[in-house]
Amino acid sequence: MIQMKRFISFLFLALVSMSVCAQKPKWNSVYQAYIDQYKDIAIEQMLKYHIPASITLAQGLLESGAGKSTLAVKGNNHFGIKCHDWLGRTIYKDDDATNECFRAYDNALQSFEDHSKFLRQHKRYASLFELRTTDYSGWAVGLKRCGYATSPTYAQSLINIIEVYNLSQYDHATSYDSYLVQRAGTDKPAQGNTLHPIYRYNKNYYLKARQGDTFKSIGKEVQISGRSLAKYNERDYHDTLKEGDIIYLKKKQKRADKEYKGVDHVVQPGESMYLISQRYGIRLKRLYKMNKLSPDYQLRVGDRLRVY
Repeated sequence: MIQMKRFISFLFLALVSMSVCAQKPKWNSVYQAYIDQYKDIAIEQMLKYHIPASITLAQGLLESGAGKSTLAVKGNNHFGIKCHDWLGRTIYKDDDATNECFRAYDNALQSFEDHSKFLRQHKRYASLFELRTTDYSGWAVGLKRCGYATSPTYAQSLINIIEVYNLSQYDHATSYDSYLVQRAGTDKPAQGNTLHPIYRYNKNYYLKARQGDTFKSIGKEVQISGRSLAKYNERDYHDTLKEGDIIYLKKKQKRADKEYKGVDHVVQPGESMYLISQRYGIRLKRLYKMNKLSPDYQLRVGDRLRVY
């Protein structure tokens, strides 16, 4: 009888495990864009409050639907924190009950900061801070046990997201990009939109244009003159931007990143000198000069170009 009970218990746990594994999410670009946009804030919060960056990112992704939930879009609330003793702005939405009160913020940074303080200052989460910041599994289980969410699969959902997107890599970070953190604290996306993820490359920052973008609209978002952006990217202010165009936020460098020292770029079909200069973050005139080419040179597939 005891052996039968053990077998039934084992079978039940196996079925539960299989069910959880079956729900493991697949990688998608929307989630990755959210991670690229907010990973530096999560690291900053980890170094400040000792909450794993992976947990912060996973909770933000799960609670806000990668920044696309009503609470995130209309109230910059990325973590679903309700009003409780909140004295700031509020937003109302149906949740466990009808028309519940949720906290609202001016920008994403305020939401991330309040989430950290919420965990740090409430006694029921005190046991979590006895765990290492590299123990994301312990934190995920602890958050569920302490009552952060009512879903029975909450802990495993966090763990799945962390493992699919390799978020644990950020738990080992010792620094972050202060520019990207500051940006999240000053930019406020219009309702229904999300900010462009910003990337860092070759001592510069860039984003990728979306359909309908202009230098003026991007400039308004990043708080840089649209005409300056056009100049930095060696284009006309009125140029039509295509989806995927690389737009640098500062003047480009004179050469590529040092990883390309001694490495030539082999020209591929459809490439131009300009596209190559954007790829490596090099000023177009410098690319011509570095390769002793005149501006009217007709680039050919297979040409080898110095970029450093």
